[in-house]
Amino acid sequence: MADHNPELVDDARRTLGVSLAEMREANKRWQAMVRSRRPRSAASLPAGPDGLGGAPVRSVLGRPETVARRTVGDVECEAWQWRLPLWPDLRFEVLAGPGGVVWSGWLVRAPGSPAPPLRTVEDLVPWSCTVDEAARAFAPARPLEGTAPTRRGLAFTAPDARGVRRQVVAEFTWGLLQRTRVDG
Repeated sequence: MADHNPELVDDARRTLGVSLAEMREANKRWQAMVRSRRPRSAASLPAGPDGLGGAPVRSVLGRPETVARRTVGDVECEAWQWRLPLWPDLRFEVLAGPGGVVWSGWLVRAPGSPAPPLRTVEDLVPWSCTVDEAARAFAPARPLEGTAPTRRGLAFTAPDARGVRRQVVAEFTWGLLQRTRVDG
């Protein structure tokens, strides 16, 4: 997220009481786990297409706050969610398919937390909404391939504050809005 919004990351780091050195060390450990080629422990998850690789998600985040069964197409999966100190209205969610294979990991709105009002392009500010919220608010939205496994994009049309319809490309990291490009 620091690639797109370094000022927001710095504010978040200060809010959490973490030094720059501590943040860099935590990122270094996370990247080492994600890219590890060593055999996985019992707490690790098999590699998946979402960039989590063989990261031992549970050993990093602990026991999920909630585990729910979901059906995606014809396949049963589990949705694991963790509470986040920085974003109390969001949860980090991992979808795991048969055999514990991780399909995706991203931020979602916490149950019972209201989605932000998204009516115009101006409402799309960094860290304000999730992929699902933007897709619902500005349907129909077309998913776009991200520039990295943890990044996603959406293309849609949305009105600006004057009501003029604009073409928008929104970029998300871990499912949280990072930036938009407005054409027209």
